[in-house]
Amino acid sequence: MTDFSGGCDHVHVTAQGEPIDNHVCHCNVCKNVTGQHTTHVAFYAHDHIQIDHPELLNRQPFNADNPDGPLELCTCKECGAAVLLDDKEGRIRVAVPNVMGYDDAAFPKATYHAFYDSSKGYDKPDDGRPVYEGLRPDFVWPEGRA
Repeated sequence: MTDFSGGCDHVHVTAQGEPIDNHVCHCNVCKNVTGQHTTHVAFYAHDHIQIDHPELLNRQPFNADNPDGPLELCTCKECGAAVLLDDKEGRIRVAVPNVMGYDDAAFPKATYHAFYDSSKGYDKPDDGRPVYEGLRPDFVWPEGRA
């Protein structure tokens, strides 16, 4: 099993094994948060991403248009670096390799495109990976905390 390290100088994050979902995201929330046209996003089972100093995390809603939604953007209290997305329901934790301190070149490559919307006015990706309007059809959310 391969582990991938991310985070910042103050908060170290370890993603254990392969992601349960690994895609290039085209959603507006990712665009707003990262400033990128598309974003490589990897979902891990919640307990497969470990954080060495959770007390050093600031938490804010990931989606400004849905502040009560389940995902929180966790940033370092010391330096402000984005460290991970955490799911308040305990289902997943999310790594964004090129934003959250991972070695993007060594990280598993995204396997498909998610949340592509032809009405946004840019060409449909044609890099050989499947393109979906949401998450891949066979994706199943893991069980969360009771």
